[in-house]
Amino acid sequence: MAGKSALQVRTVIVEGSLASQMRRAAAARANECGLRILGLPQLAARLAGAFTTPVTPEVLDPAIRLALDEAGFVEIEPVRRLPGTARAFARSLRRLWDADIDLGRMDDSNRIRELRLVEERVKRLMPKAVLTTRDLRDAALQRIQYAPKLVGAVQLERISVVQPVWRPLIEALEKVVEVEWLAPRGAETEWFSGTVIALATPSRPAEPTAVSCADPRHEVVETLRWARRLIASGAAKPHEIAIAAPSTAPWDDHWLALAPDADLRVHFAHGVPALATVEGQRCAALADLLLRGLSQKRVRRLVSLSRGQGLGLDQLPHGWLAALPRGAALSTMRDWEHAIAAAIIKDSSLDRARTVLPLLGTLARGPSASGEAAGLFLRGRSLQIWEAATRSAPPDALELSLRNVRLPAETDAADSIVWCTARDLAAAPRPHVRLLGLTNRSWPRNAGDDPILPSHVLSPDEFDFDPVGRADRRHFRIILEGASGSVVLSRSRRSGQGSRLGRSPLLQDRPETALSRARIPEHAFSAADRLMARPAEAAGVARIRSATHCWRNWHGEHLTPHDAQFGADHPVVVASIERVQSATSLRRLLQDPLSFVWRYALGWDAPEEREQPLSISALDFGKLVHELLRRAVDTLEPYPGYAKASDGEIEGALSYAVQIVREAWPLERPVPPKLLWRNTVDYAASLALVGLLRKEISEPGTRSWTEVPFGQPAGFVAGRELPWDPTKPVVVPNTLVRLRGTIDRLDLRHDRSAARVTDYKTGTPPKNVGRIIIGGGAELQRVLYAHACRELLEGDPQIVARLLYLAGEPMTARLHDLDGAIDQISAFINEATALLRRGATVPGRLAFERSNDLRLALPASPGYQRRKRVAYSEIEAGISRFWSAP
Repeated sequence: MAGKSALQVRTVIVEGSLASQMRRAAAARANECGLRILGLPQLAARLAGAFTTPVTPEVLDPAIRLALDEAGFVEIEPVRRLPGTARAFARSLRRLWDADIDLGRMDDSNRIRELRLVEERVKRLMPKAVLTTRDLRDAALQRIQYAPKLVGAVQLERISVVQPVWRPLIEALEKVVEVEWLAPRGAETEWFSGTVIALATPSRPAEPTAVSCADPRHEVVETLRWARRLIASGAAKPHEIAIAAPSTAPWDDHWLALAPDADLRVHFAHGVPALATVEGQRCAALADLLLRGLSQKRVRRLVSLSRGQGLGLDQLPHGWLAALPRGAALSTMRDWEHAIAAAIIKDSSLDRARTVLPLLGTLARGPSASGEAAGLFLRGRSLQIWEAATRSAPPDALELSLRNVRLPAETDAADSIVWCTARDLAAAPRPHVRLLGLTNRSWPRNAGDDPILPSHVLSPDEFDFDPVGRADRRHFRIILEGASGSVVLSRSRRSGQGSRLGRSPLLQDRPETALSRARIPEHAFSAADRLMARPAEAAGVARIRSATHCWRNWHGEHLTPHDAQFGADHPVVVASIERVQSATSLRRLLQDPLSFVWRYALGWDAPEEREQPLSISALDFGKLVHELLRRAVDTLEPYPGYAKASDGEIEGALSYAVQIVREAWPLERPVPPKLLWRNTVDYAASLALVGLLRKEISEPGTRSWTEVPFGQPAGFVAGRELPWDPTKPVVVPNTLVRLRGTIDRLDLRHDRSAARVTDYKTGTPPKNVGRIIIGGGAELQRVLYAHACRELLEGDPQIVARLLYLAGEPMTARLHDLDGAIDQISAFINEATALLRRGATVPGRLAFERSNDLRLALPASPGYQRRKRVAYSEIEAGISRFWSAP
């Protein structure tokens, strides 16, 4: 406008995103106009013009991968397709470019020749507007005459080292515009001929104090306490506090977990790990499916995370996943097709669930379908994370590459506590600083060999212009000189893995305060931390008070409510006793009354097994054998009849049962991988065949049944002919306990004058098996099953009860005194139920053994059983005498 001078353009050059954010905030507060805040690559791109941009990892990484995919290598041929190779080449090329080294002028060794070939291919594959560092610098030099209008006066602010590749550009700028360097003390300015302005240091720098913590997590806890104290006391504001380490990786997870509890705004200057976000977990769920294959658990996780994105999953009918059996592994497409078809048969409204099958088919193709799968399951930021992960490594390495993806923090550095690298903090110092990781391994770090250019190929002195150890020392010094408020130097005494750590040489002879993990802090960083520091206040919290009371009771010798003692005739316990019992629940009642209360009164259960275990439990294996037996006999009955069937007919019926079970069980419960599952079924079939061929039936017309139900609820439909009404109640004599169950095998004469009950055992027979009656409560089935037959069969048939061991050499164990065994079980039951009704229970003799699936709920103290032994012995006297019964 006429009469007014043109706005003067100035450019400030900073290093790192944190310095850029802080400088922009300072410019806004000072109302600075006409100011550009750039990094050196952005300065060169502005001078080069024509929409030129510096090369970024988003462009460089895929270009290197494509370059490596082409042939023509010798030395790197064996490793060029490995996940980390592209990343290693990118790092080596950047170091060469930053050092201003021209590969075309270097000695023509095989490694240099192949690195040069990769560089040439990368330049060809990148967009024309994207230039490597050296090419960008050269393009800027060609248009240096436009610098007065494009960038104006230039000031390098708080930069301690300028890479050699940019030094010619700075020198050329000095000739056409004013260039100043606002440099910290110790900056490498010898090559610079312009004006160097030394940064003003505080007149009274803060005196550093050194502390040691137990481990990295403890360091983060103490840091949050320190920050809380500074803010609460008014000594500092959040934007004046910074925490730094040479590398942030060992502490990132602890910051993510603990900072929200502190309710302090913490800015991650280096970015937040993508896997710490919902979008990142969505990508992780998809990667897990592609890399490890289909399974119901993985599909459920992906579906739950991917809903609501406007994708095909949102069109599926509500509740389609709930219709699938939760225990089934569903590890193949065939399993999914059968499971969904079965769900649709039960509920026709789920017909649209078939549309998920093409999506699952894509996932079943594995990593090769990663691009197509991402389009089907990801949108927005999730898709960006996925693309970033697949740029840096092949799809087979998604698990590793996703861990390296970071997202910009949603907080603002200008009003937050900053957590950053020492390099970033050196370019934007703050008054109050806490430095972490001052150990002999971490600060300064040791520079290792470059994987692409090891020392025998090219000396590090030629291309590593700023070794990491020297940079760490320089950053440490600059940070301390810029801190005017307080400085705390922190280290861990042990690593996250428990190994010992020594002091950093940067600590020199500074005295150090060892902080205990259990110390009482002056300022707690969270509500939980405050309660830990104030036992009196914590005692007022009901849950903590209860836990403390429980702990004290466990360490006493007398029995308390925390030792499974409760009120007499407690309604929950009485209900568990009055329920219809099975042989399994009765065995738990008699052998371990405490676990009976846990399981049937409180509804506790053992943790679920792995989704696809390598083997099935002994209990499930027994069920598998029984299932094969039932299906085989059902196939033979009523014609030709199991008793009359030939060995060939029995084997054919069993083969048919094997075929059905092998396909059906994976749709209902977890089973081992395919090959192991096939072998497991084959072994179970071999045991079942032993039991089927061991007929021992001489009378013609004898009928046989397997898996015969009794004591079932009203409305139960068997779907086959049975020797009795399965809903008729069965009561244990002289008790109020009702029974229900399934008899493994029942052989009944045609005139119903005699019956034989067989209980199959898949394990090896114990010693003195002929002497076993109830086995201390472990062998109840044959007695209870024989009693059920006596109650349900008309007339007064002769009952024979036996155990049949199928493994190894088949062996039978016949029960000689059925009436005596029933009387013994009745007395056992009455003693156990009377104990529970009195409001007392005891752990069984095997409660603390590994075989107890609920052992996890018992006190972890190894001395608990010893302390309570006398007290428990007094109340278990009546029931314990049965535990040693044969």
